[in-house]
Amino acid sequence: MTGELTGQQRRDELAAALVEIRERIDAACAKAGRDPGEVQLLPITKNFPASDAALLAELGLTEFGESREQEAAAKAAELAAAGIHPRWHLIGRLQRNKSRAVLRWAGVVQTVDSVRLAEALANAVAKARAEGEREAPLDVLVQLSLDGDPHRGGVPQDQLAELVAKITRSGELNLKGVMAVAPLGSNPHDAFGELAEVSARLRDEHPGAVVVSAGMSGDLEAAIDHGSTCVRVGTSLLGGRRLTSP
Repeated sequence: MTGELTGQQRRDELAAALVEIRERIDAACAKAGRDPGEVQLLPITKNFPASDAALLAELGLTEFGESREQEAAAKAAELAAAGIHPRWHLIGRLQRNKSRAVLRWAGVVQTVDSVRLAEALANAVAKARAEGEREAPLDVLVQLSLDGDPHRGGVPQDQLAELVAKITRSGELNLKGVMAVAPLGSNPHDAFGELAEVSARLRDEHPGAVVVSAGMSGDLEAAIDHGSTCVRVGTSLLGGRRLTSP
């Protein structure tokens, strides 16, 4: 079982899975007539130990996704103590009162889905900059709701313009693009096609918003077919292993 593997065995297991994922990305790009260099593989290390992220760093990966602030902060600190400094993405929902804390480790927040959250993040960045804790604005993605389910996160399309305006006028947040999760039970091609249309309109007004974070282990091919530039892969890369105490 994975939990009984030695460090070298786990590294070999991850290396093999990484080859398979990259082959899937390459094949999907070939089918879509795209350059594989346009698509970032973002390993999702939530619920996995810092040792796995360290092994993936050895294998050449430099950016990782996490869902929970407390778990991510501890993991980032453990890797930093070992001299490993990847760029961390928050890909889970963020409570406004965690805005200042998330700045201590996250280089990107992919899940900005409300004006109130954007305000909280902008205020936290401004305070951190004033106190010398950071120099640059924070890169963010707008999470779009494709099904209207408030429990899954995401801004409804009719509120997108207001949120984008709040982000771009803040001076503390860099709008880098959009992120979405395909609705449960939906045709991912329909979902990601809709996201692609929203992304194209956004780029017309904000040319720097080029990131489309879409696609996970089960639907990355459909996402790439519709222009995803970042696929978020957990299970297919890391397997079913879990932390003893997430």
